[in-house]
Amino acid sequence: MPVKKVDVFPLCYQEPNDDYADRYVVLVRLETDDGMVGWGECISQFRPSTFATTALIENGLADLVIGRDPLENEKIWNDLRGEVWWYGDAGGIAAFAISAIDMALWDLKGKILGQPLYKLLGGKQKDRLPVCASTHPKASEIDDMAAELAGYIEQGYQLVKVGFGKKGHANLGVDAQRDIAFVKAVREAIGPNAGFIVDIGAKMKWDVPYAVKMARAFAEYGLTWLEDVFHPDNMADHIHLRQAVPEMRIGFGERFWNLNDYQRLLEADICDVILVDPGRTEGVTGMHQITQLAARHHVEMDPHSWSTAINGAASIHVAIASTNSNIFELKPVENPMQHELVTNPIAHVDGWIYPLEGPGLGVEVIEAVVRKYHLREGNVSR
Repeated sequence: MPVKKVDVFPLCYQEPNDDYADRYVVLVRLETDDGMVGWGECISQFRPSTFATTALIENGLADLVIGRDPLENEKIWNDLRGEVWWYGDAGGIAAFAISAIDMALWDLKGKILGQPLYKLLGGKQKDRLPVCASTHPKASEIDDMAAELAGYIEQGYQLVKVGFGKKGHANLGVDAQRDIAFVKAVREAIGPNAGFIVDIGAKMKWDVPYAVKMARAFAEYGLTWLEDVFHPDNMADHIHLRQAVPEMRIGFGERFWNLNDYQRLLEADICDVILVDPGRTEGVTGMHQITQLAARHHVEMDPHSWSTAINGAASIHVAIASTNSNIFELKPVENPMQHELVTNPIAHVDGWIYPLEGPGLGVEVIEAVVRKYHLREGNVSR
């Protein structure tokens, strides 16, 4: 049952969890000669990277998949990495393309074998994971933002996560006293037992003295961890922060691409939690390798999926098959790519996420919805 067709779908949708900003993904649909279908995704996020990823798959990488046996998916993954040696085996657009193809191959493999993905990765290491409401607050007043986050805890989420420097009127990450007041208000609103994560994010340009000051202040309010404080290449600043504020747990790695990146990170011993998802780290194959490496370094893994139900499903499977996964993030506000795209949207049950038991990824994509958000038509087949 070789792959006979590769369809590539660049999508654009408005994300209510991000102040209704336009966000982009690329979906890949693989079909075998007997009609079985597998879906994959990459988190291209911006319009130029979305069209570049689409072009890369349609005009070259698809040829390495068509005619191949999807049960040999890891050999195909190695061939894809070998193909992009000049333009992406160290990361970038090629990593997006490989991620989407690899995820679709694993989905196909699971469907062919009649097994959920987590079983193909070695079986369950966890029965369930606590769920975090991963948010981009947009209100202008601290009390309103704190009340929103407390509402998610009341809905059953066990943790809340807040991104600084996001769209809307929150204006978090730019004023020290206001940020400290915000963290204090959130802790008071959600109570002492709920988890609380602050993600500094790419738009913030904190230097070491400022980051140390803020980490010490935030530590008083029991953060679960502080995330992505500096640019990913700035290992030295992360070392300084970790040494200066040892009581603050650090999460790091949202903008890394592959096993080599995470190996550098883990060998530097500068974080307690790595952030990784299959929509950018060369697919399920890449994420699983990275997660296993982190486990050998005794570092936890946050399956950092903030995209569609396809990526979310793949992330759940890798996390459930991992010894070192710690939480699972969900966008708490209903949105097109989680709730409209599939027949069985992913949701927490009393604050927990459980394994998906259907074959492959375990979600059923509604192709009419793919067409609804599709930026243009196009496919490659033979």
